[in-house]
Amino acid sequence: MSTTTELPETTLLRFATAGSVDDGKSTLVGRLLHDSKSILTDQLEAVERASASRGQEGPDLALLTDGLRAEREQGITIDVAYRYFATPRRRFILADTPGHVQYTRNMVTGASTAELTVILIDARNGVVEQTRRHAALAALLRVPHVVLAVNKMDLVDYRESVFAAIAEEFTAYALELGVPEVTAIPISALAGDNVVEPSAHMDWYGGPTVLEHLETVPVTHDLSHCHARLPVQYVIRPQTAEHPDYRGYAGQIAAGSFRVGEQITVLPSGRSTKIAGIDLLGEPVDVAWTTQSVTVLLEDDIDISRGDLIVPSKDAPPTTQDIEATVCHVADAALTVGHRVLLKHGTRTVKAIVKDIPSRLTLDDLSLHPHPGQLVANDIGRVKIRTAEPLPVDSYADSRRTGSFILIDPSDGTTLTAGMVGQSFASPEPVKDASDDDGWDF
Repeated sequence: MSTTTELPETTLLRFATAGSVDDGKSTLVGRLLHDSKSILTDQLEAVERASASRGQEGPDLALLTDGLRAEREQGITIDVAYRYFATPRRRFILADTPGHVQYTRNMVTGASTAELTVILIDARNGVVEQTRRHAALAALLRVPHVVLAVNKMDLVDYRESVFAAIAEEFTAYALELGVPEVTAIPISALAGDNVVEPSAHMDWYGGPTVLEHLETVPVTHDLSHCHARLPVQYVIRPQTAEHPDYRGYAGQIAAGSFRVGEQITVLPSGRSTKIAGIDLLGEPVDVAWTTQSVTVLLEDDIDISRGDLIVPSKDAPPTTQDIEATVCHVADAALTVGHRVLLKHGTRTVKAIVKDIPSRLTLDDLSLHPHPGQLVANDIGRVKIRTAEPLPVDSYADSRRTGSFILIDPSDGTTLTAGMVGQSFASPEPVKDASDDDGWDF
């Protein structure tokens, strides 16, 4: 009797890197790409030439990701750099995020869709404030897996005691935040220890390399079984001789799946009907699921426009004008009580007022500073918001796509704050809403 073994289909892992300044994020990414043979020959030659012109003996692998001129001149990462690579076991989308405090907003962007975050720590410096901020953001964004990469072990003589102390301190802090899983790995990105190949200098470590862990960590980002949500982006009405009565509602499915004949409800109006057809890439299909861009046709003519949300009638989220959320403030200007903003949720943008800021998170000891009155750049806190129109919002714990929003300055379009609806690791005491202000009073 013979048996055959089929190779499993490769899966996709989205992950982000984070860490304080000069902890070696870009070097780690460069080493990961180089040692996994995921860069082209001409790319490596360009890096070697650039490194030689700067007087460096070997190639500076950080240049593989630091592509902006200002990044190369200053030796820092400023913007999120996305890299796509693959091994026989898995495909990867990597977001290399900056370490500077003023670029924390970029880390929020890079980690918002990640299933795993690699947080680097310089073994010489240990856990610093920016490390704690990145751990807090990973917990706030509900990233399922966190890798603690203790870098530059070559500069502390590969001592196990240094690694163990850092891993213990960080893990205790992360678990208190509610991070579900921390995997600590001692590495030297510059020398290549435990990045792709096991280190010959740390025989006391018996765990996986960074790449081995990335290839084997369970991927749980399948949203096809989540609450089905379709934000309407565009109404298609060609009114041509070929399609005189065609009226479709186009958008990308944010979560779950939709099927022809299914009873649906359009929010915030609350009107219900059935799906008469689904077009995908110009062809009719019976079912469509998460991330597919589709056009939905309905049995009844309903007033639907951009910003509406199509959901299954049996699984519709509540609509509300009062939103309480945990936020990361990313703008230079402070967010204050009474601040008039625009709130963008999915494809819908509405006027809103910040009614209260119940608390701000103190990163050192995870205490809550009550009623700070404002949040400044990079602060994490709780806010209460009143919107001009009802919004169908999910809890961020249930849906990272439809449980998130951003606050926008209505005067110039600047993004002020990234918000996550519902409870998070920060659970402040309930407080009374501030009194209504004149102006945008809902």
